[in-house]
Amino acid sequence: MTDDSSPDGPDEFPSEEEIPDEPVTVDDIDPFSVDDDDFADIDDFAAAEWKKQSTADERIRTVINRTTTPKSAGDIADTALVSETKARTTLNKLAEDGLVRSHQTDAGKLYGRDPEWHLLKQIKQLAGSNTLVDQIQRVKQELAAYKAKYDGSDPEELLISDTELTQNELDDISHWRTAERELSHLRAAYRFKEAKEQVSTVTERGDRQPGNQPPLQ
Repeated sequence: MTDDSSPDGPDEFPSEEEIPDEPVTVDDIDPFSVDDDDFADIDDFAAAEWKKQSTADERIRTVINRTTTPKSAGDIADTALVSETKARTTLNKLAEDGLVRSHQTDAGKLYGRDPEWHLLKQIKQLAGSNTLVDQIQRVKQELAAYKAKYDGSDPEELLISDTELTQNELDDISHWRTAERELSHLRAAYRFKEAKEQVSTVTERGDRQPGNQPPLQ
């Protein structure tokens, strides 16, 4: 016997007229919103699907967030599947809001993500993680392993040494640098999280002060 009040069940059941005569198979279920038979190239199909499921502004933001080297409005428009005019308008607005940096060159204006804003966004995202402390410990252990392996405290020491480095050692230096950068971001996120919690605590205490109590109804 089934329980219709179960939260896992549907709110409404189909009527007898809505039930198909033939049983539904997995082939009848299409997760895509466009017909893949209309596209001979998988890239064209993926582009059409992305365009169908997102707005022009969303696609421009996605492209600029992944742009580490400044690009023209035309290049960003091509990737974001929008007109160059639309891309330039949105990018100029994002630049006014401080989310994008732009600069004029002989070839025209170029746009790129603002590195400071992007870094702050990453730190805020990290601060919201429930595993922040575990991540810090993991990276610290990784750094300790590199220091023990190469008997040094800094990857630059190994890089500028007179020792001829193998490709594996060069790879270790690259990963070592990445781990150091990751740890600095994680520590910044932890400090941000602590500061945010302290502000929240002070605000709550202030709200509980007698003079701040709402009037009784």
